[in-house]
Amino acid sequence: MTVFINLQDWLLYLETAYPVGIDMGLVRVKSIKTVLNLQFNCPVIVVGGTNGKGSTCAILEAILLNAGYHVGCHTSPHLMEFNERARLDGFNATNDELLPHFYAIETARLSLPQAVLLTYFEFTTLAIMHLFASRQLDVVILEVGLGGRLDAVNIIDADCTIITNVDLDHQHYIGDTRELIGHEKAGIFRSGKPAIIGDPLPPSSVAQHAKSISADLWLFNRDFCYECHISSGRQQWSYRGRSLKHVGLAYPALRGANQLLNAASALAALEALHELLPVNSQDIHLGLESVRLPGRFQVLPGRPVIVLDVAHNPHATAILAKNLSNMGYFPYTYSVFGAMADKDISSMLAYLKDEVHYWCITKLPTSRAISAVDIKKRLIALGIPHDNFSASSGTSIQQFENPWLAYKNALSRASKSDRIVVWGSFYTVSSVMAYLKIREVSVQSEDQLS
Repeated sequence: MTVFINLQDWLLYLETAYPVGIDMGLVRVKSIKTVLNLQFNCPVIVVGGTNGKGSTCAILEAILLNAGYHVGCHTSPHLMEFNERARLDGFNATNDELLPHFYAIETARLSLPQAVLLTYFEFTTLAIMHLFASRQLDVVILEVGLGGRLDAVNIIDADCTIITNVDLDHQHYIGDTRELIGHEKAGIFRSGKPAIIGDPLPPSSVAQHAKSISADLWLFNRDFCYECHISSGRQQWSYRGRSLKHVGLAYPALRGANQLLNAASALAALEALHELLPVNSQDIHLGLESVRLPGRFQVLPGRPVIVLDVAHNPHATAILAKNLSNMGYFPYTYSVFGAMADKDISSMLAYLKDEVHYWCITKLPTSRAISAVDIKKRLIALGIPHDNFSASSGTSIQQFENPWLAYKNALSRASKSDRIVVWGSFYTVSSVMAYLKIREVSVQSEDQLS
């Protein structure tokens, strides 16, 4: 049996232990669930959708923590370190907390008459759920990784589910239309349990599946909604549900217009579960003010303005473009962009082409990524001038070997009144965040020496 004494070795092992990175299906994970008798003795909220899942999980977590509950929250992927995927009472699980549960999954896997192989996501998700089940938690929040019906998270019967929205992404795995994708995502619904739909115009397949299994369907603008208003010169918003109303709410600390929709969906879930997990207006207010989630339209302090956003499909990029437009005037905007090859790259670039003046395009450290050469071809096809040159900012499109080199170039060219947007993939954003962290440590060390 393979046994490792540190988390990094486990993760390296899992990256190569299964020949396929994504292998949809529940047979393998269900067999491990049975061996371990994996179950939760507390309410479980499962969050699926194309975009906004991580933000919705973070909002739920922040409100419930402020209400005094012990909360386990699993999201993916991570930005800086794997431990971000497993939070206990708002803190990343430590390596020592995670290691026994990696060992438990490996032991269970090998105990079967015919040992099953698990993907990286399946193995780590099972380990995190096993960790949560070992604690006396009041509530568990689980983010769906891909799709819903055949995602590893779906071995758990949720007490409430949320689908944030349905749009085109991962078409190779879950369908090439919104109707097909909606059916896959609706697979997380359970009979008689609340099913919250945050998408203002969901595909009909979502409601049809909810009806076919007699789920308690909550539709945006029918069962719940939000309204924006100004009181005493301050922007506020109100939530209205089936029987509860919250007025004078502060805007979520997470930036972006779409966050109100995510927050309303979270409040609908909490309303649906109010008998199991009661929260009051103060809990909601404090949760909205305190919620944090790096890389989701994150605007860093200082000049030039730096925006970090993991927008990695057309729907998310359309929201990013709207948020950038709402920021006001900047003389020049530099884009640091790298993405996965299986995305609709041309549509993503099209949404931002009117917001960006200079493109710093980059390779990413994974075989799944599109090359900088191919990104440039798509930009040229969209009519982006690639031979424009200025003495201060160079050409409109420049290619780089990695994201931090692209970022350094943009930073060297941008003035204090300009803006740099880092986006396109978790890899793009995390690489730049790592560079910024190293730079911050270096500056602190220099200050200490001086």
